[in-house]
Amino acid sequence: MKSAVKAAMERSIIFAIAAVYIVQQLTELEMLTPVLGCLVFLAIVVLLPNLKGLTLWLTVFFMVVGIVLMVLQKVEASVWFESAEINVTIVTLFIFAPLFGIPVRLPEYVEALKRFYQENFRSKAALFIGTQFLTQIMGVFINVGSIPVVYQMVFVKPQPGMSRLLANALNRGFAGAILWSPYFAAMTLVTSALNLAWSSVLLYLLGLAFLSLVVSLAVDYRELRKTEPEPPQEEQAEKLRSAVFPVGLGIYLITAIIAIFLLERLVELPMVMLICIAAVWFPLIWCIAKGSLAVYRQGLKNHVTVTLPALQKEITLFLAAGFFSGSIGATKFGSSIPAMLAHIPLSISLTFSLLTVALIAGTSLIGLHPIVPVTILAGGIDPVSVQISPIYFAVLLLGSWSLSNPISPASAVNNLLAGLFKKPVFEVTVPNYKFAGCMAIVLIIYLMVVVSSG
Repeated sequence: MKSAVKAAMERSIIFAIAAVYIVQQLTELEMLTPVLGCLVFLAIVVLLPNLKGLTLWLTVFFMVVGIVLMVLQKVEASVWFESAEINVTIVTLFIFAPLFGIPVRLPEYVEALKRFYQENFRSKAALFIGTQFLTQIMGVFINVGSIPVVYQMVFVKPQPGMSRLLANALNRGFAGAILWSPYFAAMTLVTSALNLAWSSVLLYLLGLAFLSLVVSLAVDYRELRKTEPEPPQEEQAEKLRSAVFPVGLGIYLITAIIAIFLLERLVELPMVMLICIAAVWFPLIWCIAKGSLAVYRQGLKNHVTVTLPALQKEITLFLAAGFFSGSIGATKFGSSIPAMLAHIPLSISLTFSLLTVALIAGTSLIGLHPIVPVTILAGGIDPVSVQISPIYFAVLLLGSWSLSNPISPASAVNNLLAGLFKKPVFEVTVPNYKFAGCMAIVLIIYLMVVVSSG
């Protein structure tokens, strides 16, 4: 078992990275760049012994190849430090964003939500879509924690013949949250790299999230029809009147999103800084107003002692991936992409879009986390050079990341679902291949028809 001293040291380094990053953003002191870079290298060295399997080998590969590329390019020390801090925003997000989920777990909200769920989603199609939609909404605030929360609601009562379909719904609901949540690593990485405001891409991503619900239902519609018929209309209407969505929870979710939206428009700070500020004060004020300060304290303690240590694997991998992408960027590979694409008899924008989706989905399929290709592409490709806008590029990257998550055997969600349903992880991913393929087609069409003309 890990010693308390070592665990405290690891947490201290992670907190130090976030603290220095925040001070750097507020003061714009260039002298903090080498400090932050050194902390990142220190964190990787200290956390590396905790890694196992594919994550360990990927992290070592990223660091070794990154160092070799930096040495061969003979870059200055400043480039090393700047590359090291590419994904520091994600570490900061890991520390603060989960605090938004504390009020969501208030017992009164959870119980009311269970009653609402059980009484209103009686038909199989409604249960399927309701599960996916609820997972998406909850996932925006509590990330992977949404899976066990919604799972407990769904399986309070037996669901004959629906086990696999509901696993699909949970999986795809979380993928939908990846698309538009301002609190996810995906959004932070993409908008930071492309210097975009979250609000500038929100409507496009909400449209794509809605389409993901439609595609999901269409893909599994035939199997849903094989299940028992829907209850009579009169019974359904009576049930709908018997339970309502918890009003307090609905107000909290809506106002939390509105608060971030308004802060982004009114305060000239990076999105991550706004999330940090809102994540500290908004849940705290809400819990005080509800007389549930004890719940907040327990949630905060659980986050520091349980959630953050559990995220060390992802933190190490993401920091190493950021450094690796910086080393790739130092080779100026992005400037050669347009010339390579010009040899293909399609428009450069379409060719690039197709290859991007194929790269992110293909590497995810064999177990590589989407953050690796997305970090490299977002940091190394100038969207103008491939004849697309930054907003188009952002939707392309986030859409590709989203559709890749349900088919990745290495994703946290798939491994969590495999444990909950007591199945091998590939039995969880395979039913989503068709969904991912259809979403890839929808994504390309959506980009060409909607985003390009926006």
